[in-house]
Amino acid sequence: MVEERFETNKQRMGHGAALNTDGEVELDAIVMDGRTLACGAVSSVQNIANPVSLARAVMEKTSHVMLTSRGANQFAESIGVTTVPTDKLVTEYERKEWEKRKTYVTGVMEEFNSQWAHDTVGAVAVDSAGNVACATSTGGIRNKMVGRVGDCPVIGSGGYADNFSGAVSCTGHGESILKVTLARLILSHIEQGKSVADASQLSLKHMGDRVRGAGGAIVVSPSGQWAATFTTERMAWAAVEHDVLWYGLDPNEKLQEKLAQ
Repeated sequence: MVEERFETNKQRMGHGAALNTDGEVELDAIVMDGRTLACGAVSSVQNIANPVSLARAVMEKTSHVMLTSRGANQFAESIGVTTVPTDKLVTEYERKEWEKRKTYVTGVMEEFNSQWAHDTVGAVAVDSAGNVACATSTGGIRNKMVGRVGDCPVIGSGGYADNFSGAVSCTGHGESILKVTLARLILSHIEQGKSVADASQLSLKHMGDRVRGAGGAIVVSPSGQWAATFTTERMAWAAVEHDVLWYGLDPNEKLQEKLAQ
């Protein structure tokens, strides 16, 4: 179910992802099962439309946790994952954005100094038995260096899931998230008795205070308690609880809509 939600998002899942300094799409992704701590991740993969599917294959079909770049693409080919021509993943919008930001420093600093929400797509889920899972994918920041890997595929940074505490998916300034291992930090606060919301707020505040990084996180506990928290100016999020859809974009915005039976 997590995977299906990812594959319907056209904004940053392969097609329409941010471009690196060479004008190419490089993708990172992670999945994790909180019941067993099984996980899979890929980084800097190219020509793959749905990197979460590939990360899941790493989890289910190999004895490894992460594959990167050429090795990840070779693995994809070996199991019959369909590749997509590079030009099919590049949108005209991203091409224009890439042209406007020809250098890594300019591109990165403009985007993150504005504290706007960033391009990661994430999902967390819990079932009726309290099993949790997470998945996260991104094309990274525009005009990143070729081969740059952010927080997304790193276990404990871009995502983490453990039935003892919950599941987290993070977004924001990847280097800052890596430095504080944001996903695991949030869960450690939950393990110490904090609520999901308080754990998220404390961790994001710590990241801002310690390394001046902005970001966001979606979190769910094994009991179904959840939160969507961010220190960026905006973060699009949605949550389904029973027959109610909760969603928001701006700070303190929490709208709801009854789902059809």
